[in-house]
Order: sequence, then structure tokens, then C-alpha cells
Amino acid sequence: MKELIFCLNATMPVFLLMLLGYVFRKVGVMDLGFADKTNRFVFLALLPMLLFKELSLSDFSAIWDLKYLLFCFFATFFSIMIMCVTSAFLRDKSIRGEFIQAGFRSSAALLAYAFVQNVYGEAKIVALMVIGAVPLYNVASVVILMLLRPKQGRLNRVVLKNTLKGVIKNPLILGILAGMIWALLKIPQPVIMKKSISTFSSAATPLGLLALGASFDVKEVFSKIKPVVVSSSFKLIILTAIFLPVAIKLGFRDEKLVAVLGMLGSPTTPTSFTMAKGMGHNGTVTSGTVMVTTIISIFTLTGWLYVLKIMGLM
Repeated sequence: MKELIFCLNATMPVFLLMLLGYVFRKVGVMDLGFADKTNRFVFLALLPMLLFKELSLSDFSAIWDLKYLLFCFFATFFSIMIMCVTSAFLRDKSIRGEFIQAGFRSSAALLAYAFVQNVYGEAKIVALMVIGAVPLYNVASVVILMLLRPKQGRLNRVVLKNTLKGVIKNPLILGILAGMIWALLKIPQPVIMKKSISTFSSAATPLGLLALGASFDVKEVFSKIKPVVVSSSFKLIILTAIFLPVAIKLGFRDEKLVAVLGMLGSPTTPTSFTMAKGMGHNGTVTSGTVMVTTIISIFTLTGWLYVLKIMGLM
């Protein structure tokens, strides 16, 4: 019973904030436009500053783990491959791109940080997971959505080149690099700077979760229910069941293991819907998967954490 309460204490605050965001939208306190702008603000400003804060004040050499970073990269890579193979069995080929992206692309940075912080009080290790997974998320999503765009299957080199430039300029990556350089050079931070960064970055998790909840549209779930259920199953259960035991076998424990769980088992990120729509896809499968995975992950993530806790791995 103590283990279950421990896991609920880690997961429920996260999902209650999402629920609050949904309620705020229903009562008119927030609308979809505000939620979209808030999501963008969190991604462009708050999360990069949060990652910078975590790394710039730490002994970076103490958290560097090449094996862990490579695991995050290859777990993400093979997750993408599994979704690509599975998508070949869909009857409606026009939704393959959405199906693949929705099945592998997590809200990794935001939710992994929230979970690790709730359990351990700090989340420096999440930066390594972000380096290993997020650039690959971005590149793979664009290539897949381009190749499998309805009524168009040719890869546009100009768009791909621009996308690769965008990955290099990714705010999360820039925040991490800035924090790494600051820590390695051992540059001191004045008290005013330290407190200002801390105050600003502390808004990342609550604002991001509220905006995530306000973005939901329940009606979207039922229009493509079968592929939505399948992609959601891969996102929350199947891929985690494949790669989490590998992480355990490799010796990852505590913060590292919880961050891996956040990478593998967290719900599909809402930004995948924006990308799918912007690249000529309908967006129904993506938005439905975002909705279903966010709701069901309340139970699946709590379950995974419970298993790790009773096994003494966290």
C-alpha cells in the first residue's frame, strides 16, 4: 500500500494540473488559442531555461553517462522502426504518417522532468535523456510526415535541410548546451541572476501541464477510434514493455530509470498534432491519440512506477 501511495504522489499532481487545464477551457478561463500560445511559450522559453538552470549549477561531469545517452537514442530509434513496420498493416494508408508519429513521440521533456522532480526533488538527468531522444523525435517526425503525406510520397530536400537546421536551433538543445558550457567553464552566477532564473523557470511545469489539458478535444477520439487505440497501446504499454526491461538489464536505476519511463511511457506530445496539420495531414489520429494517451497514462504510468518501486529499482 505504501508503494502505491508513493507512486500516486508522483503521478496524480501531474494529471490533476492537466485536468485543471481542461476545466479552465470548458469554463472559459482558457481557450484553445491561449493554450497553443502557452505551449509555444513553454517550449521556446520556459523549458530551455529550466534545463539551463538544472545543468549550469551542477557538476556536469558527475551526471554524464554515454551509455545512458546512447540507450535513449537507440530505444527511440527502434521505437520508430517498430511503429513504421506496424503501420504497414493499416487499411487506410493515408493515416500512416500520423499513426507512426503518434505512437512514438512522447511529451518526454515536460513529463519526464515532472515525474523525476516529484520523486527525487531534482531532475538533472532528464537533460541527457532529452539530448538522446528529442532531436531524433524532431527529425524522424518531419521525414515520416513528408514521405507519408496523403497523395504525396516524395521527399523534399529543401524542407529536410531546413528541418535539420531547425533541430540544431531547437530551444531545448540550446538550453542544454548553454547549461553544459556554463557548468564546464565554472562561471559563477550572481544571486540576482540565480533567483531570477529559478523564478522564471519554475513556471515551466505548471504552465505546460495546464496548457496540455486545455488542448484536449474529446470528440476527436471517436472519429478514428481503431488506429487511435492501437497507437495509444504502443505508446503507453508495448514500447515500454520492450525497452524498460533493457534499461533495467543495463543497470539503470532511480532517476535514470524514471526518466526512461517518462521517455517511453508518457503520452503523445500535443506538438505532434501541430506538425501533422502543418504538413498536410488530417490530424484526427494524432489528436485522438494525444487525448487517449494522456487520460490512460494516469493508470499506466502509475502502474509502471508501482512495479519499479516494489522491485526496489527506484
